[in-house]
Amino acid sequence: MMFVPFLGFAGATGAALAGRRGWALGLWAASLVGVLMLFRAHASDVLHLDF
Repeated sequence: MMFVPFLGFAGATGAALAGRRGWALGLWAASLVGVLMLFRAHASDVLHLDF
């Protein structure tokens, strides 16, 4: 699941190279939001450690 935002970043890079600035910024922003949402989901998980 973590690869999806990176595909968005790759798409944003491709759009930027193709000269589509609006698409590039939109994909970049959407990917950034996706990364932050995934980080929040992973950072708030409780670790059940038993030593």
